[in-house]
Amino acid sequence: MRARDLAQPYVAVPPQTDALAAVRLLVERGLPGLLVVGPDGRAHTLLPACDLVRALVPGYIQEDPVLADVIDEPHADHLCRAVAGRRLVDCLPPGRPFLPTAAADCTAMQIAELMARTRSPLIAVVEPGASAPERLLGVITAAHLLDQLLRA
Repeated sequence: MRARDLAQPYVAVPPQTDALAAVRLLVERGLPGLLVVGPDGRAHTLLPACDLVRALVPGYIQEDPVLADVIDEPHADHLCRAVAGRRLVDCLPPGRPFLPTAAADCTAMQIAELMARTRSPLIAVVEPGASAPERLLGVITAAHLLDQLLRA
């Protein structure tokens, strides 16, 4: 199996997407993350669901996890309010964009290794263009990869 055969169309959202709408999209579709595309429609970054969860947790609690013990349950139940009014770009982790990619001819072993090394539930499959920018063929999710490996 090659990456081009495993790649599937995937939900793509611009970075200006409302963060709460992005959370709803993840939940409603049972997605492991989102593919964030730039204004030109090219893949910009992958945002795993765990990074959206991280955006719900106040920074002071991330710095001192013991403080999570003092937040009462009624307040904890409303964590999603933390992203209300924010854009998806505001929830991206700091640093360079996280975009693990596999070339179209990568094998299942190479894809599995990349997922394991990057701890990413999503891998973007790209086909390099000779004179144009690389073209996104689709995304491989960990669940889809495992399903195909079980069937092999």
